[in-house]
Amino acid sequence: MRCALLQLPSIGMGSTKLENYARVAHQKGVKLVLMGEYLLNPFFKELVHTPVSMIAEQSAHQIETLKALAAKYDLVFVAPIVTVRKKECTKMIAKVGPRSVTYAPQQFLINYPHWNEEKFFANPVEPIKPPMIFAVDGFKFAVMGGFEAHFDPLWEAVDAKNVDAVLIPSASTFESHNRWRELLKTRAFTHNCYLLRANRVGEYYDEKHAWKFYGDSMVISPDGDVEADLGNTEELLIVDLDRKALAESRKGWGFKEALRKRNRRT
Repeated sequence: MRCALLQLPSIGMGSTKLENYARVAHQKGVKLVLMGEYLLNPFFKELVHTPVSMIAEQSAHQIETLKALAAKYDLVFVAPIVTVRKKECTKMIAKVGPRSVTYAPQQFLINYPHWNEEKFFANPVEPIKPPMIFAVDGFKFAVMGGFEAHFDPLWEAVDAKNVDAVLIPSASTFESHNRWRELLKTRAFTHNCYLLRANRVGEYYDEKHAWKFYGDSMVISPDGDVEADLGNTEELLIVDLDRKALAESRKGWGFKEALRKRNRRT
């Protein structure tokens, strides 16, 4: 199966970039396009100063754009987006296909003093649920927001549902490049699944920090190896997911079989 990682800064409402990249992806036989965080909306630090009515208008426009492109080019788009209801903003992950749109709220949000999404967004704090899981062309996908990749219960659901590929849209910045690489390689290996990470690029400056989003979008194999990656500029990465390689990795390492044996005894 062929997927694409779209590495961009925020996209304005009048931009033609999505149309251009969707056309290329379709021509290359891509079935699914993963986008990074804060592409369809401004970056969080800008978003908190944006009128809620403007956020709602922008998000509605971007979803309609993706719906039209999904139908025109027979694609599935997966991207974080901010939804607005009763003047409250919720950070969602949207799956936009040719015939339907599905939303799932991000369950874990950053809550640090310099970047407090949990305080701003209306996402509920409640018992953990499995992430969004769906199938395209026989491949089973799960989606986690970048921050969610740190939390084990979501990965337990990846094992329980026998997920083939985990999609991780992110907006990683500062000096976190190596830490993210090692975390995601380890997750892919210990769960013997493909991992596709689409990161944001671009810059944002405030009075204390220079927020430089470094890209490094990548596909990681079920053996934990980086098979392909991008640099720090706007790019599209097209990757092939191999069901045979997935099966060989799971059989060779035997992690899932070890879990199945023990689950049968409980």
